[in-house]
Amino acid sequence: MSIDPSIYLAAIPAVMLVGLTKGGMGEALALMGVPILAMVVSPVQAAAILLPILIVSDIVSLYIWRHHNDRRTLIFLLPGGIFGIALGWATSAYVPRDALRLIIGLITVFFAARYFYNQWRIRKGIVIAAKPQRIGPAAFFGTLSGYGSFVAHAGGAPFQVYALPLKLSPRDYTGAAVRFFATMNALKLIPYFALGQLDTTNLTISATLMPLAMAMTALGGYLVKRMKPDIFYPFMYGMALAAGLKLVTDGIAALS
Repeated sequence: MSIDPSIYLAAIPAVMLVGLTKGGMGEALALMGVPILAMVVSPVQAAAILLPILIVSDIVSLYIWRHHNDRRTLIFLLPGGIFGIALGWATSAYVPRDALRLIIGLITVFFAARYFYNQWRIRKGIVIAAKPQRIGPAAFFGTLSGYGSFVAHAGGAPFQVYALPLKLSPRDYTGAAVRFFATMNALKLIPYFALGQLDTTNLTISATLMPLAMAMTALGGYLVKRMKPDIFYPFMYGMALAAGLKLVTDGIAALS
């Protein structure tokens, strides 16, 4: 088994961004992981290399955020997320991934733009109440998150669309997000093995990068825990907007 050392020139920055995301720094950083790594390997191999790294980072992140969670958010979103993973496995050969990126990106851009518009309204004296938990939107965005996570590593944006308007405390929001995606990534192992994407070469590359991923996850958690809500929420919505724009541009570029 021979591994081209040049892979690590792209893999190291990709893993650093993914690790920061797993610590709680926002989905936009993680979306750069696969494209950066895909500059030196195929997108499928890039996703396969990153999946074990994501799972190890999830373990670190679960420990960091073990005292923070919002159980109701998980109860509402997890059934849809699990269904989305199953749906992605069943239809992955038939659904164009680039079209899915475009759709998720457009929804996310609209959602983030609406937040910044509402911030302008708040400065004008208009009160914007937190959204309640809602079964219908939770099922839709949970499914979209699970599906997007499986077929395009783009599950974070739909999660944010549902969860950010709940206006949870930053720590409880992050704790719920960590638990949701740890569950999604663990479930993805089964179909990824079945599809033959986790071979010895990819797992070896993943193993060498795991210490870096763990360190960056710890750094991301350290930074987020020290953010106040009036910094955390604009930052997270900004990350959502960046993630949405990245998905839209990738989708348009590929489809055109």
